[in-house]
Amino acid sequence: MPGRDAAGTVLNIRMQVFEIGKNSLSNLEESLKKEFICVSRDGTYASSTVVGCNSRKYHGLFVCRQPKLSQDNFVLLSSLEETIMQRDREFHLGVRKYGGNVFEPKGHKYLEHFEYRTHPVWIYHVGGVVFQKELLVHVTENRLILKYTLLDAHSETFLSIRPFLAFRDAHALTYQNEAACTQVQYVPNGIKSRLYPSFSDLFLQVSCENGFEARPDWYRNVEYPCEVERGYPANEDLFTPGCFLLPLSLQQPVYFSAGLHVMENPGQMAGLFEEACREARPLDSMGHCLEAAAETFFVRQEKRLQVVAGYPWFGSWGRDTFIALPGLALCTGHEGRFLEVLRSMLKDQVGALFPNVGYGEHSVYNSVDAPLWFVWAVQQYALHTGSSEEIWEEFGPAVKQVIEEFERGGEFGIGLDKDGLVQAGKTGYALTWMDAVVDGKPVTAREGKPVEINALWYNAVRFALEAEQARGKQGDSDFTKKWKTRMDKFPEAFKACFWDKAKGYLADTVKENIRDWSIRPNQILAVSLPYSPVSEKIGQLVVETVKNFLLTPRGLRTLAPSDARYHGVYKGNQAERDRAYHQGTVWVWLLGHFAQACFRIYGQGAKNFIEKIYKGFEPAFWEAGLGSVSEIYDGDPPYAAKGAFSQAWSVAELLRIRAMLCR
Repeated sequence: MPGRDAAGTVLNIRMQVFEIGKNSLSNLEESLKKEFICVSRDGTYASSTVVGCNSRKYHGLFVCRQPKLSQDNFVLLSSLEETIMQRDREFHLGVRKYGGNVFEPKGHKYLEHFEYRTHPVWIYHVGGVVFQKELLVHVTENRLILKYTLLDAHSETFLSIRPFLAFRDAHALTYQNEAACTQVQYVPNGIKSRLYPSFSDLFLQVSCENGFEARPDWYRNVEYPCEVERGYPANEDLFTPGCFLLPLSLQQPVYFSAGLHVMENPGQMAGLFEEACREARPLDSMGHCLEAAAETFFVRQEKRLQVVAGYPWFGSWGRDTFIALPGLALCTGHEGRFLEVLRSMLKDQVGALFPNVGYGEHSVYNSVDAPLWFVWAVQQYALHTGSSEEIWEEFGPAVKQVIEEFERGGEFGIGLDKDGLVQAGKTGYALTWMDAVVDGKPVTAREGKPVEINALWYNAVRFALEAEQARGKQGDSDFTKKWKTRMDKFPEAFKACFWDKAKGYLADTVKENIRDWSIRPNQILAVSLPYSPVSEKIGQLVVETVKNFLLTPRGLRTLAPSDARYHGVYKGNQAERDRAYHQGTVWVWLLGHFAQACFRIYGQGAKNFIEKIYKGFEPAFWEAGLGSVSEIYDGDPPYAAKGAFSQAWSVAELLRIRAMLCR
């Protein structure tokens, strides 16, 4: 039965726990598409497919930051190959793909069951042996811990564990080379390895005494099928230093750990594992899945709390952070976390701009909308608390700096036209969220006056006026006088620029009085934002246009299928995918604003419609990243999951929709 949330709405939909049986697991074509990820609070993660075969270069059992090298993630421990040894026979439980569609070993044929209630659990059946493996990443200890349990056996049984090391940037691949240090040093119940001097040591330890047999070797031509599909180099060589050998006893678990710090007492692994189990969230409902996924996007790096835009390849993105933050933090009761992330982002404000990508000295500033989404995020906190006083005191100066710098004009052609509307554009740059560039040219060239930028601008200035006026005599009266008059005139200017009664929807971009009438979802922001520049009648027509041409069960298409440039399937190499990225591909995050717009126009009459969309997402949690929601989906049925398998703003906007339905 569906669970009821505190508001009594049937939203916390009970789900079948993620369980996969033998027949499905043996179908590699399907099982390689189902991925999991476990993340620590500093961003270290373990990720693979449900059969344990890495299908991406981003997969790995210990993937972490190496701040001395870059802001990227680095794959240190790529995988483990466990082998059950009994009566002079060996049963290899690992799975690796090599070139020529060769899988070796074929450990998936021994897999009886996979489940993911709070963490991944595998059960293998080998002859008379029943063997269970469990995986957890301790969220505070920055440590991978695997628990092995012999459930049944009728003769003496041993376990061999062979680690495969990569020590490379997650975006790259590695190959056999003479520079790698192939020797190890011994530590309690294990070894430490560092293939290259610039990396951290990796400590691999077992909870009990064991024999480590040093057999340094390279396994060459390991292939990652997802990279083949994406048109990237897909083959690499992995180094193995040797293997651990230990006896197994019935119902007496042993533990394996990988971390950046030595465990002086490896026997403590059992306690750490149980502690991590208690902290893990159950994935037994949509609400719990969303809340658990939300946790994974908050990472602490270099004394900053950040939002990771998505897994497995995104880092910190300014626009994504501001869009996702209200859903991830405010809708899950983490107001302090919300403020801490904003404070971290404020460190990198330069003029009006916030980083599009990166942070600190690695910040890249090329986004016109990130500053306006920052203001929206501040506004969402004010709405959440019912008062702008607290947040305006701290962040008001930064908001006003954005507004003043936009008026002054600056880099990338960002500034105000004589009609008071925002314009932006620079050859070769895509400054809005539709930012794909192929061969130096934006796929969706939106130079001029983009519709959502101007909707965000109007909302930002109106919110600033509201906050200043709420301060009374302490407010900035000069700011209020100056901008109130301008904003009073703005809706008419906006209408004159973007609206055509005969067409019944808003132009996407206007450049030198030439309107782009592509039917795109950007116009929905003119209706969804707290301060809207359009009338209710225009808003209704916009909502109906978006609903009729762009709405799918997984989000909004980025272009109407009737358009000759429409791409209904996202596939191919990077250039081919980028040409489809905003030309029909479906984005989940836009649903939050579509839902908001529907409630604005239709009030509670929209509730059943939006609730149906929300509940329709239940199957999505099974489709790619287990327990999470993908970045994008195909525009054509069956709306297959594509892109990053767990995306922050996708999760965040579903959490916001849930909150809307609870009001």
